[in-house]
Amino acid sequence: MESKEIFKLVSKNRPAGDQPRAIDALISGLEKDYRRQTLLGVTGSGKTFTIANVIERVQKPTLVIAHNKTLAAQLTNEFRELFPENSVNYFVSYYDYYQPEAYMPTSDTYIAKEAMVNDEIDKLRHAATTALLTRRDVIVVASVSCIYGLGAPEVYAENIFHLKVGGSIDRPKFVRKLIELQFKRTNADLKRGTFRLRGDTWEIMPPDREFIYRFEVEKGAIRNIFEVNPVEGFRPGITPQKLEVFIAPARHFITPSEERGRAITAIQAELKERLKKFEKEGKLLEAERLERRTKFDLAMIREVGYCNGIENYSRHLSGRAAGEPPDTLLDYFSRSPKANDGEQSRTTADFLTVIDESHVTVPQLQGMYEGDASRKKTLIEYGFRLPSAADNRPLKFNEFEKKIGRIIYTSATPSHYERKVSNQTVEQIIRPTGLVDPEIVMRPVRGQIDDLIPRIAERVAKKERVLVTTLTKRMAEDLTEYLTNLQPKTNNKRNSSVASHELKVAYLHSDVKTLDRIRILTNLRKGNFDVLVGVNLLREGLDLPEVSLVAILDADKEGFLRSETSLIQTIGRAARNVAGQVVIYADHITGSIRRAVDETERRRRLQIAYNAKHGITPQTIVKAIRDILPEFDEKGKIAEDILKFELKPIPKSKTALERLIAEKTQEMKEAAKQLDFELAAILRDELRELLKRTKGTKS
Repeated sequence: MESKEIFKLVSKNRPAGDQPRAIDALISGLEKDYRRQTLLGVTGSGKTFTIANVIERVQKPTLVIAHNKTLAAQLTNEFRELFPENSVNYFVSYYDYYQPEAYMPTSDTYIAKEAMVNDEIDKLRHAATTALLTRRDVIVVASVSCIYGLGAPEVYAENIFHLKVGGSIDRPKFVRKLIELQFKRTNADLKRGTFRLRGDTWEIMPPDREFIYRFEVEKGAIRNIFEVNPVEGFRPGITPQKLEVFIAPARHFITPSEERGRAITAIQAELKERLKKFEKEGKLLEAERLERRTKFDLAMIREVGYCNGIENYSRHLSGRAAGEPPDTLLDYFSRSPKANDGEQSRTTADFLTVIDESHVTVPQLQGMYEGDASRKKTLIEYGFRLPSAADNRPLKFNEFEKKIGRIIYTSATPSHYERKVSNQTVEQIIRPTGLVDPEIVMRPVRGQIDDLIPRIAERVAKKERVLVTTLTKRMAEDLTEYLTNLQPKTNNKRNSSVASHELKVAYLHSDVKTLDRIRILTNLRKGNFDVLVGVNLLREGLDLPEVSLVAILDADKEGFLRSETSLIQTIGRAARNVAGQVVIYADHITGSIRRAVDETERRRRLQIAYNAKHGITPQTIVKAIRDILPEFDEKGKIAEDILKFELKPIPKSKTALERLIAEKTQEMKEAAKQLDFELAAILRDELRELLKRTKGTKS
């Protein structure tokens, strides 16, 4: 596999503010072989752009770890825009719904594993692993899913088909190999991981793409390879041709036939030992349960090479020793092609790792193993799984650190851990836009609402937005109701400024559904309401340049929501508006408040001095309001209401509905392809309603 690709950053922007200095400092650290570095970048300073420049300079495969799927999708899209000629991939858990296998001894309740796999994300996961094993210019943006068990990269790599025009191919062997790699033969429409053979025309849809590879074979040699769009179909003279293609196995967990016998023997040996132990201890129920379940799984593996829950036998299938770390996405990075000759690399230091929002992501990485181990221990103790199932687990944090090479932590508020372990901390305080951190005003808790109301009215009169953070959900809801019902006219002189404007207020907290959260944030930016009240307004990674005032109520109540990190992050919500101001309501100055205020003031001094020296006039960020929710009417109704509107002009026949279902399915896949999973979810709900309507319709 040749690997001549190079990272090429494409952008009209050039590094500005503190970015050039930060890029040079990080590159210098990498050249000095610093294993860990921290990029302390304030909100809106362009940390992603800085990292993109570092990637272009070092020319190494890069893993970017984010703490949730939404942030990972945002970063993937940003890197795709910056590296349009390179392979930028998205790797997160592919479950839309996941209920892990569990057993509760106190009530004798067994909960079987239930999962709904997102087919589009599964495709993107295959695209990531295939890219890592076939090219070098690869960026993978992942959630903590990257430390969970995955099929062995050696087996996966050895079974990637590399087919070229002019290459020889044997039909019977090819078919057997495809079936062994979990592809399914069909004569109907092709889906991912399926194939069909019609005479000398062979068609395969790989697991990582929704294109069909059409092979024209003549006398045991590949004459032509076409890349067919399944919607358009094959069009002679128009369909593009390929000189070579790579086709990965249909699943990450695969067991070649020559390895299957060894794995089955090892599983049987472990089962025998475990049954002896249970019988010796008088646990006959556990022994019967384990024997029945394991023998059924073995029969499935022996016959078809796969069973539900096959990942629980991953230690035997991959030939690992007891307690040895599982194979994960990190091992695929370790086997990416070398820069010089395309050979597979086995060093863990030949790729770059970036941990985004490290103050949140690092604790996630540290905590994944213990939660999984506790659940597995109970399943093993009561005979639901063999002891080797415990080795199908996420990596321990020390194992994670051994598998990765050089790390760059990025955060506006790096924790003590990052500061302690880093060889250097690089600050990125000056924003390219010239914006400075917001002014901070301190006010007492007593009378905080009376003080806040005229401040809100002042901002609303200027058509600016306000965020208010509370400590509890109940307070967020009550304050929203109070501000909404506030009479436009009042005899209270202190609140007389409200007289000319009736406030429009909404609240946001963890009980609000995901799609409603998106709708609320979009409506805030549009000005459909003026004030957003919430408990933890950091979850969204909020990018709201219209917000000029942030009010932090009861700031002197120490805790997670009023810690130094949370306060600095919350203050940063007003940093995208030139008129940004933060009001902190506190009766006494806690250590967290003092440190947060001191750090913000330090940053402001540096930013103001830089602007004065370079003659920069800060300007509020202008950002298009992108509404990912389809607005079929002015009220933005939910899926059933949208369908009532859409179905009016359509004949109520099964054929018409099936045509609409096909269109909606294509729209849903396209939305998922663009990583707009919120829109894809709405279209999925529409499809469910349409499918209900097909019942009872006439053909």
